[in-house]
Amino acid sequence: MNLFSQLQITKINYFSFLFALIPFSFIAGNMIININVILIILSSLILFHKKLFSLKFLLIDKLIFLFFFLILISGFSNDLGFYLSKENWSQLVVESKGFFSTSKKSILFLKYLLLYLAIRYLIEKKIINLKYFFLTCAASTLFVCFDIFYQLVNGEDIFGLKSIRQDGDGDFVVDGRKLSGPFGDELIAGGFIQRFSLFTFFVLPLFYNKLSKTFSKFLIPIFFIIFLAGIILSGNRMPFILFLMIIFLILFFQKQTRKFLLPFIIVFTICFSIIFNFNNQVKVNFTNFFNQISKMTTIVVRMDFDNKANPQYLREFATFFDTWLMNKYVGGGIKNFRYYCHHRPNIQKNADFICNMHPHNYYLEILTETGLVGFVNVSIIFLLILYFTFIKKYLVNSNLKDNHIITPFIFLFIAEIFPLKSTGSFFTTGNATYIFLLISILVALVRSENLIENKY
Repeated sequence: MNLFSQLQITKINYFSFLFALIPFSFIAGNMIININVILIILSSLILFHKKLFSLKFLLIDKLIFLFFFLILISGFSNDLGFYLSKENWSQLVVESKGFFSTSKKSILFLKYLLLYLAIRYLIEKKIINLKYFFLTCAASTLFVCFDIFYQLVNGEDIFGLKSIRQDGDGDFVVDGRKLSGPFGDELIAGGFIQRFSLFTFFVLPLFYNKLSKTFSKFLIPIFFIIFLAGIILSGNRMPFILFLMIIFLILFFQKQTRKFLLPFIIVFTICFSIIFNFNNQVKVNFTNFFNQISKMTTIVVRMDFDNKANPQYLREFATFFDTWLMNKYVGGGIKNFRYYCHHRPNIQKNADFICNMHPHNYYLEILTETGLVGFVNVSIIFLLILYFTFIKKYLVNSNLKDNHIITPFIFLFIAEIFPLKSTGSFFTTGNATYIFLLISILVALVRSENLIENKY
């Protein structure tokens, strides 16, 4: 019995360690993310195997299974269609897609279903201590922010990576407009801060209650200023908007924090005004952003979507419709937008802009690559999760009202699925890992019989 207890402690420490490494793996890159994901999956299968599949599956779980089944069906059906059409098949090979490549990618994508099951089991059975994940999220985001500040002052970060921007031809130019910190030529530092910084505000109240009463009123405003400055200097405008939206929603819906809403507005206004007026690159970046929003509003009001003078990102959105019509119901298969888009009807091959790698919006990409069936399926999954988490916690009486550890995950999920934003591809390593991470944690926390934070 004593040996079993020791083994259980070892499992908790091991999986908590792997889970806590997730934010740092996002800094290290896709290869490390994949290694971390595979370790979690393989370790769970080896130690728990059949137990992962003996969970009580909810409607959400069944819909998630259906989504991955649709991805397989879409992949196989599209590859089979290409194979039966020799002309398309030879063209596909020339374009380096390879033999049944969509099917292979669809099968490999199943790792995120296994990740979902593994994390859901580990959280629901209280094998992962979320305290360490919150701590590493805080440490990693603070590191990225201070690395950005160092890069601002010295022209390069602590690893020698210079501040850069991407010009109109897609080439990277060294200047100070966007600070990428440890991410090098990937301009995603602001997105990382937006995705992981929120946990920092919950570390003291959830896990160090005695210290929280003494230091929270000083540390939380300091953390907010640090993260806000880091996102602004990163030049990533959408993460900046989402970060503010998340903070505002938490302050509004959490009764304990509503009194801080006015101070939050004051602190934000002062910080943004100082950085905006004293950093010319930030001024140019956000002035362009506000001008683009104004132009977008005018285009939408006038319904002038075909104007050649429209910004490129608007034309990127516009390419999805004809592409979706080519495979309306089951889609063209994951990561096939880049192929079908170039062969869609009514394409203007002489235009300056023809296609991009994906539609730069989760919902449009899901619609083109898994079809109307996949789009409806994912929409229902998202709505059910919002109902079982946000609505049950804040709008009706339920046990979740006293569950505070779920709070950051709820609002980060809302920000991630926010439809009116430009995004990376839903099916890439970083985005898929993050999305299914949030979904699995939320479902597991809702399913847990006891409030998880009481354990810690």
